[in-house]
Amino acid sequence: MGERIALATTGGKPFAAWHARPGEARRGGLVVLHAIWGVTPHIRAFCDGLAEQGYDVIAPSLLDGTNAFPDSDTDFSILDERLALGEAAGWGAAAMDVVQAAIDALDGPVYLLGFCFGGTSAWLAACRCEGLKAVACFYGGRIIDHVDETPRCPTILHFGTQDETIPAVDVATITAAHPDLPAWLYPAGHAFVAPSGYHEDSAKLAMLRTLQLFHRSGGAKGEI
Repeated sequence: MGERIALATTGGKPFAAWHARPGEARRGGLVVLHAIWGVTPHIRAFCDGLAEQGYDVIAPSLLDGTNAFPDSDTDFSILDERLALGEAAGWGAAAMDVVQAAIDALDGPVYLLGFCFGGTSAWLAACRCEGLKAVACFYGGRIIDHVDETPRCPTILHFGTQDETIPAVDVATITAAHPDLPAWLYPAGHAFVAPSGYHEDSAKLAMLRTLQLFHRSGGAKGEI
């Protein structure tokens, strides 16, 4: 089981995070960036599961507020508050100091992945942060706003073809601007890794591709 920890940016801004330590064989550090709902029970369990696979996982809280670590995965009574926080954070752009601090808190090699709000934040981290070996962006709806930026490390994108929150034209624009980046499409809607939109086959395949990327980018050989 992981635990809630306190970290701080280089500028001294404190933030909370979930930290799940690996078992016997360490594969590397991994930063997990949450969706708009915060560091939910699903994100915490997701981190714990990856720790069991050998990753030293930190999931930082990217948004201030009273519901950073909610008791439920989706609570629509706080959605307006969470969306307002996301807007104030520039949909991840203003949280790059927090992401960098989470990266710096881990021994290398360090990988990163993110979902939804965190998927856009993952794209920005790939383009702007230091010390990352590879990044996976899951259904980042605002990547289109930063399509002119280029990742500085191996990066893959995951989108659902039935995702009503991300127009197909946006996905096409992103892939056209970055033809060398793998952009995988799945027969699923939004949040297909999360409980609210879970699509088993898509989630499993996307995670397999993500972990394979991390494995290759870290210089390891053989099976993951």
